[in-house]
Amino acid sequence: MKKARDLNLLLKTTRRISSTPKMDPSDRYCFSPILRWNPEVENYFIKAYGADHFSVISKALTRPSSYSCVRVNTLKSTSDAVIEKLLKIIKEKGFDGDCHGKEGLEPDENVGSPPEESLKKGPIVKCHIPGLDYVLFVKGSGPHVIDYGYVPGAPPKEVIVSRKCAEAVLRGAQVFVPGVLACSAHVEKGDTVAVSVAIEQRNPNGGWASGMTRGTVLQGLQTDPYYFERNGLYIGQGTTTMSRAGLFRASEGIAVDMNDRVFRLPSFYDVLEGEIFLQNLPSIVAAHALDPQKGERILDMCAAPGGKTTAIAILMKDEGELVAIDRSHNKAQVIQKLAFEMSLTCITTYKLDALKAIRQRNETDDINTNQSSNSLRFDDEKASSSTTEGFNLDKTCKDNVSNAIEDGGTYVSKADIRKAMRRMRNGPGRNQCLGGRVENSKGFYPDSFDRVLLDAPCSALGLRPRLFVGEETIDSLKRHATYQRRMFDQAVKLVRPGGVIVYSTCTINPGENEAVVRYALNTYKFLSLASQNPRIGGPGLVGSCEFPDGRTEEWLRPGEENFVQRFDPSSSLDTIGFFIAKFSVGSKDA
Repeated sequence: MKKARDLNLLLKTTRRISSTPKMDPSDRYCFSPILRWNPEVENYFIKAYGADHFSVISKALTRPSSYSCVRVNTLKSTSDAVIEKLLKIIKEKGFDGDCHGKEGLEPDENVGSPPEESLKKGPIVKCHIPGLDYVLFVKGSGPHVIDYGYVPGAPPKEVIVSRKCAEAVLRGAQVFVPGVLACSAHVEKGDTVAVSVAIEQRNPNGGWASGMTRGTVLQGLQTDPYYFERNGLYIGQGTTTMSRAGLFRASEGIAVDMNDRVFRLPSFYDVLEGEIFLQNLPSIVAAHALDPQKGERILDMCAAPGGKTTAIAILMKDEGELVAIDRSHNKAQVIQKLAFEMSLTCITTYKLDALKAIRQRNETDDINTNQSSNSLRFDDEKASSSTTEGFNLDKTCKDNVSNAIEDGGTYVSKADIRKAMRRMRNGPGRNQCLGGRVENSKGFYPDSFDRVLLDAPCSALGLRPRLFVGEETIDSLKRHATYQRRMFDQAVKLVRPGGVIVYSTCTINPGENEAVVRYALNTYKFLSLASQNPRIGGPGLVGSCEFPDGRTEEWLRPGEENFVQRFDPSSSLDTIGFFIAKFSVGSKDA
């Protein structure tokens, strides 16, 4: 009986292979992904952008920008000094960033071009926009046609990576061990392998998953898992740093050293730490839109990983008080560590949910706003001071142990030394990374801040490259917008009259952008849209959208569109999709 079932399975497989047209290697071993949207979401975006424009946006989202944007820490270095150092590093690594002219492909006018014609003059240039001369563009190249060495009957050895790993590789990263899902049999250290990506597929339970068990053996045959689904999803080739067995035994490290990529962008991993920060151009513009001034008290809600926080601190010349909050302790520590690397002392980090940012007074609490603000400042300075001291505790602890041994004291093991250092740095029972504990906060009193930046959690449908969007539905997009409105309510209460709120997202969804602006203006009559500087993004969307359930989503009204900045990923700026709105806060008593 079992033999009959096996024979039947073999016959079915043979029929499938024999009925499949002969494969054209150029159609399979290439990079031509297609974003597959939820049909309702796709129709919604077509109403917002038009079918042709949305098609171009979808194509642009699958590709990285043709350049890397680097922000210089002007408190520690200068643009000219950084350019000199980066040119030396690029020369040593042999990176070829000739991004003009796509090898083997016709130029695609719809996908966009680098933001500066001056990129043609060299691999690194300064941004020409007034006030942004500390921003550098490092050009890349692509898409490139890669020869994977396909021979009929002898397909190349292959490694399949997860979708998130592939998106990082397209931005210039290497393939790390956790991202590897499957590998050809008999792969040894030093072998050249083609790298493809497994995109999430709908499973029987209605969810989404890659559908591939980690450690799967590839035979290079059409019977391999999702063989046909991976057509056009090859992102480059590289050299394995370990054998197949090692790939699935190791827990960390580089698995494949990518030496030929579809998109060639330089990696900035461990490059000039503290002097530069890799950041998307619209994110830098959002910090400028806030227009932070020296000596002000500013709040960055949802601040992790700290890119905008440190950008604001530098614009403040590190003078004043910048409070950064995040509900995740580990993410708040990342902000703290980044601030330390960049030698910024005005930043205080707290573990705090932005939805619980308002601190309520008791009925007997007669402390006025100024007194409470001063009290909070004292707490912040105390926390900042203890954090700074934490960085020096390691050396102090080691010196104390060393002195004890020299004086004839009891021998102390290295494990005990490490445990003592952790206890001194983090407190009892806390084992955290460099930077010590992040203080919890009970929130802040109303009208405590001069300016508030709300870079709200969103659907992230503007990030590039993006290879999968199928999980988003109309309902999930609606939930994102509801969450953002609740956060905006908190921001309005925290900023003082005469202050400023900047709201930003990294999504192309009007429901999380223009619709939130409409909600803010309709709900809080003392808010008004303010002009932004610099202004390099496009106008917002005007109008509304009606849904099948009868709900109407209202966007901007005529005359408001030029007060916001919408960054289109398919525009000539070649940025991620991003949105920025700036509000002036009037008298709340009116």
